[in-house]
Amino acid sequence: MDKSHGRTEVLLNEKKLYKPSAKVLKNVRVRQYKAMTAKAVKNPKKYWEQAAEELEWYKKWHTVLDDSHKPFYKWFTGAECNIVHNALDRHMGTPIEKKTAIIWENDAGQRRKLTYRELNKEVCKMANGLKNLKVRKGDRVAIYMQNTPEIAIAMLACAKIGAVHSVVYAGYSSHALRERIDDQAAKVLITSDVGFRSGKVIDMKSLCDEAVQGSPSIQHVIVHRRSDTPCKMKMNRDTYWDALVDSQPAKCETVPVDAEHPLFILYTSGTTAKPKGIVHVHGGYMVGINRTLQWVFDIRENDVYWCTADPGWITGHSYIVYAPLINGMTTLMFEGVPIYPKPDKIWQVVQKYKVNILYTAPTLIRTLIKFGDKWPNKHNLSSLRLLGSVGEPINPEAWRWYHRVIGKKKCPVMDTWWQTETGMFMITPLPSMPLKAGSATLPFPGIQATVLDEKGKEVPPGKGGYLVIKNPWPSMLRTVFRNEKRYLHTYWEKFPGYYETGDLARIDKDGYFWIQGRSDDVLSIAGHRIGNAEIESALVSHKAVSEAGVIGKPHPIKGQTAKAFVILKQGYKPSDKLINELKIHLRKTVGPVAVTDEIEFVDKLPKTRSGKIMRRVLKAQELGEDAGDTSALAD
Repeated sequence: MDKSHGRTEVLLNEKKLYKPSAKVLKNVRVRQYKAMTAKAVKNPKKYWEQAAEELEWYKKWHTVLDDSHKPFYKWFTGAECNIVHNALDRHMGTPIEKKTAIIWENDAGQRRKLTYRELNKEVCKMANGLKNLKVRKGDRVAIYMQNTPEIAIAMLACAKIGAVHSVVYAGYSSHALRERIDDQAAKVLITSDVGFRSGKVIDMKSLCDEAVQGSPSIQHVIVHRRSDTPCKMKMNRDTYWDALVDSQPAKCETVPVDAEHPLFILYTSGTTAKPKGIVHVHGGYMVGINRTLQWVFDIRENDVYWCTADPGWITGHSYIVYAPLINGMTTLMFEGVPIYPKPDKIWQVVQKYKVNILYTAPTLIRTLIKFGDKWPNKHNLSSLRLLGSVGEPINPEAWRWYHRVIGKKKCPVMDTWWQTETGMFMITPLPSMPLKAGSATLPFPGIQATVLDEKGKEVPPGKGGYLVIKNPWPSMLRTVFRNEKRYLHTYWEKFPGYYETGDLARIDKDGYFWIQGRSDDVLSIAGHRIGNAEIESALVSHKAVSEAGVIGKPHPIKGQTAKAFVILKQGYKPSDKLINELKIHLRKTVGPVAVTDEIEFVDKLPKTRSGKIMRRVLKAQELGEDAGDTSALAD
């Protein structure tokens, strides 16, 4: 790589590199990528042990990596810790306790700030409230809330006492919420009476009531009051947040847990209709997210950091809540849509709080491009030092606009590739690296990635294939909740010895990775991942639908959009009215995250002889591409 640090223009082809200004190169560690990577490859256990030693532990590990039962890896075995100790406890009594931990604002302009001391107090009170409801170590607590400080408080309170939280994205329907509650047998549900988004009031409590009706596991529902209108409360089950928490002591001992003790379960869509409960643990997870945030965003003492994601997704867990707090940063939480009520809302917030690091999704970037340069140019964005991208591959045009218009050609764009399952950034630049617009760059030090063909052989530069990870890493998922067979089948069987990411990629001659999308049947719509099968299952649950096949199509703003091919039952006829009815049914069954822009009625679907719908054939026909080998088709 070119080691010069002079600023240059990003050009149109991938051979030209963006070389960051020397002004962003203050952290010596991030300038030594090759040396660090070589050390990590030579002795990965020592590398990750040094990363772990940056954090505080109640009891040190006796083994860095236990790989005796591959692929059920264990990290820092024998250690005791708690992620909340590192996120809050260790900051008490230091100057950080007076620092702003969370800035919250919504799209109506309401705002709050919590210092680390204030946040710790609220977490302790909620933890004591949960203990009063007999929530104990290992119990599962479901959380269904908007992007407010209370969702962070609830997550931290669960972790503090060793309970396992499971945040369900608040855009999901009551049916999807119930499915996730039942799978984990959650004991408690934490929600709010209402939520606010784009000027609309969302009745959260009614959705939750529908979800938990007749639930065999839910014993308590905690409701955070955000409106003056009383909501329907069920006696002996429901309690208001303030009634439970306000009278609690402001001190609560953090429970030491084994390093492999579950921290959270987060559901992600797969190739079947049933979402997978991804399990992450305290020890390795905090090591991975701590190091990656430090190095990728070159964090500094007074940084104001804004990740525009939602805590309902892994990005919110790792890089809105836990890693920023571990590092004593000020993290900004925004409830609403960053382009409401006007397209410059996001830039108003950046200017108001002097945001230094902006981490957002390509979908939002493409939406902002559509509105033009005039909106960001109205605002002073000079506080920005680094930009980030997450959620899906960023196209080169969007990358260049982001760098040129928002970063004023001086802010490197950290295009991060990672997953719910990985817990942390896996393929990503560091601020000192030459960058290529649209490339996720290189594996993070300590991560070994490659691209394989169908037979499991590494492909030559420039050729696409299956993206895999060659080695274990601390923040990796430990299993699929109560389904070890699915864990093995989904991630480890296709290429024995490799973690299969489910993504396609290619590596160029410089070793840079270019992510090309999913290899399995999972859609990425506006940065939200949802399984084709989950939408198909919801469609078939409608009284008029016999069968359905769903594909993803390229979309200039959302990245992908869903199109459904539907076979109707006898007695039902295609109509615009029925299309609208099916779209409404999808919103009610799965939620707005499953928005399907197109529904086409068909007489038959391409299937294998075993009856499996061949989505790749549907997609090829729709996009006018070669369908490839169709010998497995029944017809």
